[in-house]
Order: sequence, then structure tokens, then C-alpha cells
Amino acid sequence: MTREPAYALDLPHVYSGKVRDIYDAGDDRLLMVTSDRLSAFDVVMNEPVPNKGRVLTAISAYWFERLADIAGNHLISTDLADFPEPARVPEIAGRTMLVHKAEMLPIECIVRGYITGSAWKEYKAHGTMHGTALPQGLLESSKLDEPVFTPSTKADDGLHDENISFDRAVDIVGRELAERCRDMAIALYSAGRDHAANKGIIIADTKFEFGFVRGELVVADEVLTPDSSRFWAAREWEPGTTPPSFDKQPVRDFLDGLDWDKTPPPPTLPDEVVRESAQRYEEAYERVTGRQLRDWPGAPA
Repeated sequence: MTREPAYALDLPHVYSGKVRDIYDAGDDRLLMVTSDRLSAFDVVMNEPVPNKGRVLTAISAYWFERLADIAGNHLISTDLADFPEPARVPEIAGRTMLVHKAEMLPIECIVRGYITGSAWKEYKAHGTMHGTALPQGLLESSKLDEPVFTPSTKADDGLHDENISFDRAVDIVGRELAERCRDMAIALYSAGRDHAANKGIIIADTKFEFGFVRGELVVADEVLTPDSSRFWAAREWEPGTTPPSFDKQPVRDFLDGLDWDKTPPPPTLPDEVVRESAQRYEEAYERVTGRQLRDWPGAPA
């Protein structure tokens, strides 16, 4: 399913997902515009989260640059002046990446440093994570001895990804490529985890997407953002609990308190819940990067 784009540009519209609108920029390039749309429980809310798209773009650009020695990436520019002329509109400043078109792999490359989310549910039920046995006695949010590569399939829009074993990933992309993805994903996660730890933030897990640009395996889409990762405040982490995350946690908490079956149409979000989520996204960016969001193009002064 493709949605109506949040920003109508005079360029060929390729696709609109839950958050991003993609346009063909010519010369094997794409323009990825990150909207302020928010998805919770796989349902897109009616209320946008102010500046969410700029936070995701800004923090991805930060990591693309910082981690370039570990993995190449598809980013060309986030500067409006470098975009095709029809896209040089102030509304998309700071929320848009001009990127090389990549041949994307059909797996999600997830790395887990802590056991939480779907991995925790599987462990509670079977003592395994993506089919691999783990030691007994782990608590929710326990730190794993080493980061673990736990791939998943890419589901069609509106469906859930499926957690798979490493052997299943090998069946899908081949052993050599699966091993390259595993090693690259763990290296990227480890570097990001260590950097964030110095800022008082735990990156519990994250999801990478890889693809080929001119024959080179690169990381694409977004990197170590609050949407693709779980960011926890280190001071709030305690095994046996689920620390609040730096993203849409206030929205999840609000929705969990409703008698809602998690299917469209979504309920109305109170202004306070939207505002709290916006503040958490902004805090994640500023703590991780040491920069102020107001200095990023298009953000309010």
C-alpha cells in the first residue's frame, strides 16, 4: 500500500510508506522526504509529531558521517541547494536526503545488545532468540554478553516482519552476503552503542538496511535513529523492567490505556502526548550528537 505524500513535489513519485515519501531525482538518485507521520502498532496516527522527520534525517546524517569508516552509505546530500530544482522548497528543508538509488537486500539486519521486544517474548516462551538457545535466567532488558545479529524478513507494508534465523538469512541472500551483513551490522551497532554510552544513552537494539550501490554493499535508509532503534536512558535501565524509550513512548503508553483494538482508524492523540513525543525525539538527537536541533535546517529557532 502506498500513501499520499505529505509534500507534493514536481518530481516522479515512487512510493510513500508510513513515514517516508520517495521521489525519483534522476541519474539513479532518489529524494527521501521524511514526514512527521507517526506509526504506532502498525497504524499511522492522524496527528503528526512536530519536527520528527527532521530529527530522523539529522541523526541519520550524523551517523552516516561518523560511521563512514565502517560502512559506506547511500547519502549524497541533505542540502536543499543540491536537490533537483523542483525540490528546492523550504517545507522539506532538513527532512530530506538526496541518495544514490540502491539495490536493497530482502532482509532486515537487526542487532540486539539487550533482550527486549519480540526477542524477549520468544525467550519467555521458548528460551530462544530467533531460534537460538540462550542461557536460562535472563530478565527482560538484560544485557547480552555480546551483540547478536538477529535478521528478519521484510514484510509488505501493513504486515509484520518475521524474525528468522541466521541460517534462513543464508537461504535468502547466500552465505557470503549474510556473513558480510552480519559483520557490518554488528560493527556499526557496536560503534554507535559505545558512542551513545558516553552520552548516557543505551542503544538496546537497532535495525539496519543494506543494499548495493555501484557494486558496493552500503547501509541505507536510516541509521541508529529513535525509530529504527531502542534508546534508553542509562540511569533508567534496570533488568526486569522496560525502560521508557526516546521516541513515541508517550503515544504507546496512551494507546495502551485505551480500549482500542490496534486497527484503523486510530484514536485521537491529546496535544500533550504529541508534545511529549516531540520532546523525546529532540532530546535523543541532542544528547547523541551534542548538537542543537534549532541549528539544523528547517527546524524552529
